[in-house]
Amino acid sequence: MAYRLVGEGDPVRLFVGGLHGNEWMDTSDILEELEQPEVGSLAIIPVVCKEKYVSTLEEHYYKTLGRPIIEAVNELRPSIYIEFHSYSKKNQKHLTDAERVHKTGVPAYSQLDNDVLLGSVSPVIRREYFPMEALCLSFEIQKDNPLSKDYGTKLARKMKECLSKDHFIEQLKNRYPAQTTKVIEDYRKFYGL
Repeated sequence: MAYRLVGEGDPVRLFVGGLHGNEWMDTSDILEELEQPEVGSLAIIPVVCKEKYVSTLEEHYYKTLGRPIIEAVNELRPSIYIEFHSYSKKNQKHLTDAERVHKTGVPAYSQLDNDVLLGSVSPVIRREYFPMEALCLSFEIQKDNPLSKDYGTKLARKMKECLSKDHFIEQLKNRYPAQTTKVIEDYRKFYGL
């Protein structure tokens, strides 16, 4: 078992960090410090891989380095799945580029506060391992930015209490109405809904 489980019952949430390269240095402690949710359960994989960087957009990632994620998903069947990544400031424009879907095949991330970015997880895992009603998100924390890490920590604590996709969208709309509309629109276009 590659994950730590706290709480019990539904909803089942799976939070993962340190998916590739040295991202674990920026995200693992955020996940390690999470406590049991008030309702349901939370499984945590703070470090998936400390090895080389292989993109989660590549299908073989989840068959090799990301295998612990797939094993946890198959065992737990989470309705909420969240990846915590980190990025260098120089890559921010690339990640939030409106043309990203045409350049890399995935929608752009949306900018939240303190340079934290919000987007979908790789379509490789989203399409193959989760039903459409599941909530699957990716948060990007900016490296070497204490404000970004602090805000990412707050988001992780809030997300561990999230009950469903609808609950998350409702909360996100209150704080980020424009970004929420964009994320939903991008998601629907991308997945043909």
